[in-house]
Amino acid sequence: MMTAEILEYHVHARTLGNGISEVEARGYRFQFDSSPGRSDVLPGPAELLISAFAACVLKNVERFAGMMPFQFTDASIEVKAEREGPPPRIARIHYVLTITTNESDRRVDLLHRNISKYGTIYNTLASAATVTGEIVALPAE
Repeated sequence: MMTAEILEYHVHARTLGNGISEVEARGYRFQFDSSPGRSDVLPGPAELLISAFAACVLKNVERFAGMMPFQFTDASIEVKAEREGPPPRIARIHYVLTITTNESDRRVDLLHRNISKYGTIYNTLASAATVTGEIVALPAE
């Protein structure tokens, strides 16, 4: 019987005052909105959450491109989340993954299935919210 590998992740965050906070992950620091309202400039927790989702999808494009192998020249993703409440929660996440490739529709679909099946953040959020999405393949020149 195979034992599941346990990976740990660590960040450190702190308030800086005036509704601004900072997070540090692997030596990289960035600021975010921690005000009682909503900043016009800094991302807040919801944007950070769906940014992690977008990062997960793009990381898995790269990962599966090597494993399958799958040829592509560019990938981008748009993610929208809907909050509802009370109590407040992210209820729905929808994404459009656009990839530039000359792979067949069948292979593009296989890539998309693998992303939705094996993405850590994808699966974590899908267990708490409705996640829907599509992949759009553009021909490579």
